Amino acid sequence: MVSSSHEAMHRIFRHDPGLFSRVSGFLGIDVPRPIGAKALPTDLTETDPVERRVDTLLRFETAEQGPFLLAVEAQGKRDPDKPASWAYYVAYLWTKYRLPAALLVVCQDHTTAKWAQRAVSSGPPQLPTLTLRPVVAGPHNMPVITDPEEARADLALASLAAITHAAEPVINEILKTLSTALRDAPEDVADPIIEFTAHGLGNRPAKHLWRNLVAVDLSFYKSYISEEIRDEGRAQRGAEDVLIVLEQRGLAVSDDVRGRVTACGDPEILRHWLARAVTAPTAEAVFEDE
Repeated sequence: MVSSSHEAMHRIFRHDPGLFSRVSGFLGIDVPRPIGAKALPTDLTETDPVERRVDTLLRFETAEQGPFLLAVEAQGKRDPDKPASWAYYVAYLWTKYRLPAALLVVCQDHTTAKWAQRAVSSGPPQLPTLTLRPVVAGPHNMPVITDPEEARADLALASLAAITHAAEPVINEILKTLSTALRDAPEDVADPIIEFTAHGLGNRPAKHLWRNLVAVDLSFYKSYISEEIRDEGRAQRGAEDVLIVLEQRGLAVSDDVRGRVTACGDPEILRHWLARAVTAPTAEAVFEDE
């Protein structure tokens, strides 16, 4: 049961919201006198379902300090709403599990990393009651791993290095190093690293290099992403073969023909077109009856 003293200690501020600024001097803080104040509903329960999901949540046990939680968030760009969400995650985890909760934000560019690692406080400058200080991993502090032996010693770190440096000029060297290191790794170890790296590169130009490296250097792996990469490589080579045959025969290859051939990702269709390209009277005739 809530005691009357408990109620009085906070309700008096509801009765006279300006009271806080008048007692602030006794608290050793300098709060500007408010020009307006309003009591808000105290019920913070969310009546409508609101989905709040942290990207990854880990619990660590330590001998020295006991267990703690780590929330890991991937952040692709600056988002003014994120600090409030991150603060909610950490506060909620602390409340639910009664364990220290930390936040790691992983970024792929310097601008986002610099923004994410700022300390953000809830409250006016004089009252930083809740301050969020994320730990940020990004191209500014992740290692540049270009030694195959170093990569081989920690493949997951090497993959993270590739992901966080995906937009950096050094990415090609990192990927070649990682590909070399993976040649000696067991398939069950290499497959997830291949996939993490492929997904982490996204649509950046480096994805094409990684797909070629997997198709050639790691051709003995059979993971889903590896097969997808190799199929793309075979389709690309098949399209090039069709165009080379047409050009070597002296046939005019229009932009429409070139676009249709290069856009095809089906090796069977490309083989069919290649056979026709040998005898077709025109480049367009490769597609007849289709």
